[in-house]
Formats: sequence, structure tokens, C-alpha cells
Amino acid sequence: MTDAAALDRRAVKAFVDEVWDREIVAELTEYIAIPCKSPLFDPDWRAAGHMERAVRQIAAWCRGREIPGLALEIVRLEGRTPLIYMEAPGHGGGADDTVLLYGHLDKQPEMSGWRPDLGPWKPVREGDRLYGRGGADDGYAAYASLTALQALTRQGAPRARAVILIEASEESGSPDLPAYIDALADRIGEVSLVICLDSGCGNYEQLWSTTSLRGLIGGALSVEILTEGVHSGDASGIVPSSFRILRQLISRLEDEATGEIRLASANVAIPEARVAQAKAAAQQLGQMVCAKFPFVDGARPVPADLAEMVLARTWRPALGITGQSGLPDLGSAGNVLRPGTSAMLSLRLPPTADARRVGAELEALLTRDPPYGARVSTRFDKAANGWNAPPLAPWLEAASEAASQSCFGRSACYMGEGGSIPFMGMLSEKFPEAQFLITGVLGPHSNAHGPNEFLHVAYAKKLNAAVAEVLAAHARRPRP
Repeated sequence: MTDAAALDRRAVKAFVDEVWDREIVAELTEYIAIPCKSPLFDPDWRAAGHMERAVRQIAAWCRGREIPGLALEIVRLEGRTPLIYMEAPGHGGGADDTVLLYGHLDKQPEMSGWRPDLGPWKPVREGDRLYGRGGADDGYAAYASLTALQALTRQGAPRARAVILIEASEESGSPDLPAYIDALADRIGEVSLVICLDSGCGNYEQLWSTTSLRGLIGGALSVEILTEGVHSGDASGIVPSSFRILRQLISRLEDEATGEIRLASANVAIPEARVAQAKAAAQQLGQMVCAKFPFVDGARPVPADLAEMVLARTWRPALGITGQSGLPDLGSAGNVLRPGTSAMLSLRLPPTADARRVGAELEALLTRDPPYGARVSTRFDKAANGWNAPPLAPWLEAASEAASQSCFGRSACYMGEGGSIPFMGMLSEKFPEAQFLITGVLGPHSNAHGPNEFLHVAYAKKLNAAVAEVLAAHARRPRP
């Protein structure tokens, strides 16, 4: 086998389909049933044992792959979540090169609102949908990575040496990963291609590559005005409502009429290339840009233009209030002026914004000159920069297009994502010459982190085959 055209793409797809049908769906069904929540949501994860169970399940399956020279180690650094580290020697023209494939096995918490017949730890297969927490985000990654390598091995297709990292703290912001990257630096070596399977897809009809990721500032804003609750009939009009003070402070950050963020450091100029990609993605997706969200009847999105919607979720800052404390539920709400109110803020940042600078400016904005002399405090424990992909190499653009046409019958498409993958920025700094294929199965209605999350099995199979084709093309790319 001497060139990319010699790769038997039909055989790759047939093998991938067979492995998914025979093994991977069953493995993921077992994995979904494990409540291996990320450490941020399960501080007692060691004692609970769920993460250890997930690590051992995935590692056992990976060790059984017929990939010559495959080595697997469960690496454990003191005080940190475990990491599955795998290496597979390269062969053919790419044997002296390295590809890094990444995924994670920790999960988001349960979240309410699941259908009565579904649940986060209750795997259910309905047609192409495998429901349950973590299958799509991102438990399938280890299985897909090794299946892609094995598909090439069966044909003797040249490919680079592969390093696979499956971490267990991504949903907590990957706090443990930098320590592992440093500890394993010599074993990882230089990397020319990074493949991450933890991102999204605009639809289930073509290969999607993520070109940018937003950053994040997250944490609590708290307001205290009284030392204890008092009768509202006695105090209201004299004592200001802590909720109103909280609302005033949030209005310093966000224009409540438009949703625009008022921090200068949180707004950036959008590169022309990303604007062009947003327009192309909007043209491909049409109304699916917003129709994938479960709006109530009569509700509408913030922007009216489809391309503006794409940019709004990928390149513009946006605030979400994701939690609160101090407010009783409706059935327990008495005529009491409460002593304080807290809200959890989630501020999504443009890919090129400086999260530390924004965080410092945000804290100063919210805490200076508090209304009525109230006690205002912040605790921003999440701060992550976004990521903007390097220019796409011609070989990767051609390989992505060929793989999309081969596996889906449609052209590849490029779009930013609104979420964060802290690992990407870290790798960009460590491997500045590397190319990136950031992709995934989180498409319309898959609802990662929310209720009724599912993995689209048919799409995952095609994506898996496409990754194998890109790996083969990488080994044959022109090199200096």
C-alpha cells in the first residue's frame, strides 16, 4: 500500500460498523450505568468507587484490541484522578510521527427533567439513540480511537505512532490534566496532529470540525443585607430586598434587555475567516441553528439572523444564571424578607479573550460600591481561556473533505463551539506546530449536561470511520 487511494474505505466502514454493533454499544450501555461523576460534583469519588469501575471497564476492553505493540497503563498521580495512557507504535510511512487522541470518562451530574422512562444512569436504546449520561460526552472516545487504529492495522495501512489520553476530570475543568501532561511529556514526545472527540456536530449528516471554543468564568455572587430574616410587612420599604441588589449587580455586567456583556475585556474582534465559516455553517444548517433547542411555544431566539446566531454561541460573550441559593421553593415561601441571595454565574467568553483579565475586571465590577452598603462577595472557581484553531493545513482540509464525502456523502463543515475544552489551549501552547481535528457526536437534541442526553449511534459509526481515514491521510501527508 503506497498511497491514500489504496485505503479500502468500504472495509474500514464495515469493520467499524461490526465493532460498534458487536461490542461498543454494549460497552457503552454498561458504562452509562456507572455514576462516575466528575470530582467537582462528587468530592468523595474515591470512596464511592464509581470512577474506578469506569476506568477498569474501559481499560479492560482496550487491552483486548488486536493492535500490535499496544501498551496501556492506568497512571495515578498522588491526589489526582486517574488517567488511562495508551501507546500504539506506528507503521509504514508515518512510524516516526505522533498523533495524540483525547477523550474523557468523567460525567456531569444527574440534572432534573429526564423523561419518566429515562434517567442519567439508565441506558436505553431507541433506534439510533442511546440515552444516558456520558455515552456521547465522552465515553465513546476511547472505544472509537482504538477502533480507528485497528481498522488501519487490519489493512496494513501506514499510520503514525498513536498516543491516547483518557482523563477523568474534564467536566471539572481538567484540573488534573496539566500535571499528567508534564509527568508524561517525555513519553508523549512531539505531536503533529491532535484528534479530540469531545466536541459537537451541527447535524448528523457530515463531518464537522470545531474551529474555536469559548472560554469560561464561573462562580458564585452573593449578597447579604440582614443577619436574619424579618417579617416583610415590617421591614420592606426600609430594608432593600437582597434579590433586587443582586439584580442591580448583574445589570452592571449584562444588559438585561439585549443580553450584551458590558465588560470591555470580554468582547473581542471576530476574525473574518470565522465570520465566513459561520455564514457557511448557517447556510448548511438553516433553521436547525436554533430549532434544535426546546423553546416553549411562541418563544424566539435573541438574534434573528442565522449567521448571527452561530456567532452569538461561538464568538460572543454570554451570561447564564445556572443556580441559586437563599430562595425557598414556592411552597415554603413565607412573608419574610430574606437575609441574602446568591446566584451561580456562568460567563462564556470569546475564544481569544483573556480569562484572567476578565475575571479580575468582573470581580471589581461586582464588588465595588455595593448598593445600600450590602455585603457582596464573589467566588469564581472556574476560569478557562478559550481556543482558536491554527490555520488549517491543506492536507488536513483535503483529508477532512475526502473523509466526509466517503462516510457521509456530503462536504465537511467548520464551525466554532460554544463550550470549553481546557485541554485544547494547553496543547496548542505545548505543540504550536500541531494540526487539530476537533470533532464529536454532540449534535441536535443530544443535550449534553442536560436531561435526556443521547449518543447518535449511526453518526458515531460514520465519524469513527472518518477519523480512521484522516489518520491514514496524515501518514501520507507532504512533509518538509
